[in-house]
Amino acid sequence: MRILVIGMGGREHAIVWKIVQSPLVEQVYCVPGNPGISDIGECACVSLEDGFSHIADFAENHQVNLTIVGPETPLANGLVNVFQTRGLRVFGPTQQASVIEASKDFAKNLMVENSIPTADYRTFVDADAAISYVKALNQPVFVKADGLAAGKGAIPGRTVEEAITAINRILVHGDFGTSGKKVIIEELMIGEEASFTVLTDGDYCLPLATAQDHKMSHDGDQGENTGGMGAYSPAPVITKSIEKEVMETIVYPTIRSMKAEGREFKGVLYVGLMITQTGPKVVEFNARFGDPETQVLLPRLISDLVPLLNACVDGNLNLRTVEWKPETAVCTIMASG
Repeated sequence: MRILVIGMGGREHAIVWKIVQSPLVEQVYCVPGNPGISDIGECACVSLEDGFSHIADFAENHQVNLTIVGPETPLANGLVNVFQTRGLRVFGPTQQASVIEASKDFAKNLMVENSIPTADYRTFVDADAAISYVKALNQPVFVKADGLAAGKGAIPGRTVEEAITAINRILVHGDFGTSGKKVIIEELMIGEEASFTVLTDGDYCLPLATAQDHKMSHDGDQGENTGGMGAYSPAPVITKSIEKEVMETIVYPTIRSMKAEGREFKGVLYVGLMITQTGPKVVEFNARFGDPETQVLLPRLISDLVPLLNACVDGNLNLRTVEWKPETAVCTIMASG
């Protein structure tokens, strides 16, 4: 097989690293890739503009058998739809399904309508109304930009003053651009966070190993929210009984409700969880492999990744199983600033 990976980060490096080990694979391309990836695969500079026509041309011209989309933005902008229209095999959800990550308001509505456990919330487009709400609530909250923000759009409001500052950043000052046209104000859940990842073909869901990432920029869970400063796998907080509960009360209800809405979800569903005293609740959904969680999941994966991804595309994931190394994996992010 000839495989194309879209993306340029550590997540895509981990995906390429795992894929090149498959006996099914003869060539791996990565667009745009990075210097580390170029050591194990072929990187190419191909535009993702112009409705993804150039990258689709690249896949056709290089006889790519499967394209794997790493980042959320191409998914939200419809890359999978373009590839499917041109008859190209691609792993990842369509634009219609990717909205589960691209709009937090959509995701929260979906959860409420389908009794999927999550934090209480309100959505606002007017800053004054949002500020009045947090003043009346007078308790710690999370203030979240509705759209994609590279993992930085969720701002803790530990005090009313912090929450007001976050509201102004998003709705008044436009720190997150069009992603901040709406703001979600969510109760601050108490518990331990964990990352729960499943592969799905739209019907069957196969859970992967658990992980926990650490998002705050400074030690002791202090500082700004980031895309992730590090991760480890497995996450001991997710026991077998909690995994069963997550699959039954969160994962399958989500996949079924998306299909019922005409938004069949195929690919990776990442569930950011808070393990509370009353059980697991959803913090967020992502429509792709987590970063940096992928960097600790794939080194533990014994099974060949490629047949698993093919099964998601072909609709026969129920025929696959997955095997993991018992050792723990840890990833630390090096970042400036």
